[in-house]
Amino acid sequence: MNRLFFGALAAMVFSGTIFAQNRPQVKLETSLGDIVIQLNPIKAPKTVKNFLAYVDSGFYNGTIFHRVIQTFMIQGGGFTEDMQEKSTRPSIQNEAANGLSNLRGTVAMARRNDPNSASSQFFINTVDNLGLDHKNTTEAGFGYCVFGRVVKGMETVDAIAKTPTTMRNGMGDVPATPVVIKKATVLKAQPVAR
Repeated sequence: MNRLFFGALAAMVFSGTIFAQNRPQVKLETSLGDIVIQLNPIKAPKTVKNFLAYVDSGFYNGTIFHRVIQTFMIQGGGFTEDMQEKSTRPSIQNEAANGLSNLRGTVAMARRNDPNSASSQFFINTVDNLGLDHKNTTEAGFGYCVFGRVVKGMETVDAIAKTPTTMRNGMGDVPATPVVIKKATVLKAQPVAR
């Protein structure tokens, strides 16, 4: 009986009961260094699927971080180096009510006023931004969907956040020297301890 119990326990450990499902990682190679983001398809399945579709298509290659506020976040994934907005796929459903919080180092979807208007643009929180979390289903309280976190390269995020900014094409907080996402690639999924 004991042998059976320990065999079942071992099977649970190795089958992933002790370890969470493998989560994909995406590497952003930027002009200021690399950033590795671990995605959370369990909490934000539609958002992760959407993000990976943009990565797989090469959409992010050559885009810039076009909005940078040091004590808030860095935003990218929508504009070319000459500040032209790229055409995107249809908007996705907002999964902000997933229990994940906009803490420093987390990655969330940018959007317009409509809670369900996110497409390609994302941001990385440089500080804890709890005011961006889901509070209710009103337009003002819906929040911004967190779908991953930086697991390597926060020093790069901080370097981008310190970049001097200016006005370009009628937009403020744009880095004076473009910070380019040279390439975005999916890395092998990594097991995550619970």
